[in-house]
Amino acid sequence: MYPNSALSAGQLALIAIVAVLGLAIWIGGIFIAAREPRRRQSGAGTASLPQHPAVTDGSERKAA
Repeated sequence: MYPNSALSAGQLALIAIVAVLGLAIWIGGIFIAAREPRRRQSGAGTASLPQHPAVTDGSERKAA
């Protein structure tokens, strides 16, 4: 006869927990990688670039 190959309830619970945790970590990693990068706060002594450059209509340019 074959030996008893049935898993105990504790082993089945452990398999389910590992599977759910692995899936949660994987989905969390996808969300972290896909999010928009945060804008850094300018530190002391550093100049920040303007967010939107000034719009010029061309009348301010000098003809060469």
